[in-house]
Amino acid sequence: MFALVDCNNFYASCERVFNPNLQGQPVAILSNNDGCVISRSDEAKALNLPMGAPIFKWEGFCKANGIFVLSSNYPLYGDMSSRVMTILRQFTPDVEVYSIDEAFLEFKGFDRYNFDAYGNEMRLRILKWTGIPTCVGIAPTKALSKVANKVARKFPKETNGVYVINSEEKRIKALKWIKIEDVWGIGRGLQKRLKAKGCKTAYDFVQLSDDWVRKTFSITEWKLKKDLEGQSKILLDEPKNKKAIATTRSFEYTYSDIDNIKERISTFATTCAEKLRKQGSSCHMIIVMLSSDRHKKELEQHRASKSVSLSYPTNSSLIISHCAVDAVMAIFKSGIKYKRAGVIVTGLVSTDNHQLHLFDAENPKHQPLMQSIDTLNRKYKSHKIKLANQDLKRTWKMRQERLSPRYTTNINDIIVVK
Repeated sequence: MFALVDCNNFYASCERVFNPNLQGQPVAILSNNDGCVISRSDEAKALNLPMGAPIFKWEGFCKANGIFVLSSNYPLYGDMSSRVMTILRQFTPDVEVYSIDEAFLEFKGFDRYNFDAYGNEMRLRILKWTGIPTCVGIAPTKALSKVANKVARKFPKETNGVYVINSEEKRIKALKWIKIEDVWGIGRGLQKRLKAKGCKTAYDFVQLSDDWVRKTFSITEWKLKKDLEGQSKILLDEPKNKKAIATTRSFEYTYSDIDNIKERISTFATTCAEKLRKQGSSCHMIIVMLSSDRHKKELEQHRASKSVSLSYPTNSSLIISHCAVDAVMAIFKSGIKYKRAGVIVTGLVSTDNHQLHLFDAENPKHQPLMQSIDTLNRKYKSHKIKLANQDLKRTWKMRQERLSPRYTTNINDIIVVK
């Protein structure tokens, strides 16, 4: 059996854990730089605040309806997510962290378990230990557990937040209930093609012949169909090293001077290098991107990228930052107001096992230096050690005018009980 555990309105729920005044109130969480709504409580959804709503257009609506609007507090959300996932590993060792607020669990050798009771035990322990409400869907396959979770979320009173598909009758009833566009793994393009074939629900999809699905689509869609039929074809994903690492961000303001842009690019490049070292990889290529604000049509637009190939693989912040800064200087145009930039490192190989260059190599002092920097930054839970061309005060310069305290990750923000 598989389970999908999903945290309800996760970002809003994290804020409510530490600010009880938000309980029962409409809450909206904004994206980077306080741009658009990316998370809403059920109360905010009931007021018809749309997902992705630009806050500068909906500010008046939020004030008129008493909606609490907050900046994204990613350190808090990440820490709370880690706590939830740690609790889930107490119920089974086979856990796939699917996203910051979702995880698949596989139960091997749990044949005689009462999964309704087990699911409720998971929900109650997470709620008691973290304060985060969840819904649990349990079924014989991953795709069906996703369907079961949607049933639990849609009908919380009837299911008590836990729904188990453990019979053919329940499976068929759930597939006839769920719309084809709500099925996990079916995107917009596939929706249109299936609807043209007459598929309005997941049940219609599984009535298609295996041969037609294989010939018309691919093995991925065939596996999804078999999973929905109750035959497990989609397995838990094992953690794998990434084939490319990207750090892209919008600036809090538009920049037209090269110095500010160089500092941002250096910070992005350093972050990529840290991620490389964390997974034991080095890169052969660096891609730097720079673009103006496409929403401001009245301004001159410019969008460019540049690739830098390295003669030897590296994960040194010094080398990657230097190459990235040189690249952005090459594509920068004076007079343009830039809003977004990014650094991608690709061509990844294992740091411990890669082809050496006969005539060129990394300075041997870089690796022990990087290890020392990483050790210090891990010890103090902050980027205390930086390159000289980085902003010493902040890693990301984002507009966060409605930011809540980092209750669990910053000693200065810990709640004081009087």
